[in-house]
This record gives sequence, C-alpha cells and structure tokens, in this order.
Amino acid sequence: MAITDWPVAERPREKLLARGAGALSDAELLAIFLRTGRQGRTAVDVAREMLSAFDGLRGLMEADQARFAAHPGMGPAKFAQLQAVLEMARRHLHERLVRGDALTSPDDTRLFLTARLRHQPAEVFAALFLDNRHRVIAFEELFRGTIDA
Repeated sequence: MAITDWPVAERPREKLLARGAGALSDAELLAIFLRTGRQGRTAVDVAREMLSAFDGLRGLMEADQARFAAHPGMGPAKFAQLQAVLEMARRHLHERLVRGDALTSPDDTRLFLTARLRHQPAEVFAALFLDNRHRVIAFEELFRGTIDA
C-alpha cells in the first residue's frame, strides 16, 4: 500500500508537520529523506531495510559510498545528499557550540570534541581555544597521526 493511501495522521511528512520531528521514528525520518520507495516497497519500508542493514542511523551515516550504493535504489546522488545532510548537522552543532553556551563541564567539552572528531580516520592532536567565559574561540588541528600511530 502506498504512503498516500495511509491515514493522513500516519504519513511521515504530515506527522512531522503536525507533531514535530521528535515524534517520528528513525525509519520515518529516513523515509522523508529518501522521498520515494521502489517497486512494491514504500519509502518507510526501504528506510527500515536500510536501518536494519546498517545497524541503525549511526551505521548508515558512517557507511562508505560503495556499501551504501550496494542497496537497490541507493546511488551516488542519494549518498551525496546524505553526506550533505550530515555535514549540515555537524556545522549546526559546531555553530551552536561556538556562538552559544560556554563549555562549562567535561560533558559539554566531550560533546563538542565528539562532533568535531568523530569521523576522523586517524588520531588528531588539536588545540581548543576558549575565552575567559569558556566559550570556544577556535579549534585548530595541529597534526594528525596514522591509523595505528
């Protein structure tokens, strides 16, 4: 059954607009991103398959292009879109942390550094510069190691 045949309150886009993004499951959020399904499968069905194949959103977001494109209907254009969304989210988080609240706790600092360094393939040695109110002035990568050294 096509999503257009579902009750309006159960359709992912309409649900997001009525109740906010937090009301959607991971599959529903991904289905909105995918926009379309494939023959005999709705976008939500395809999203569930993708999340299962990648063990969730994190695995999907960290997948390389070859693994992503191995799934039917997922080519370079969808991969590029997904990477763009991921980068926008990173930049949003970074901007919020730089302009916003101070890094007043180890948890805040860990969140900031995780956002900046999570996808690095090797060790990174960096300096985090803060003002006297513990707000981020700059983050500078000084050097990076190899995968094992």
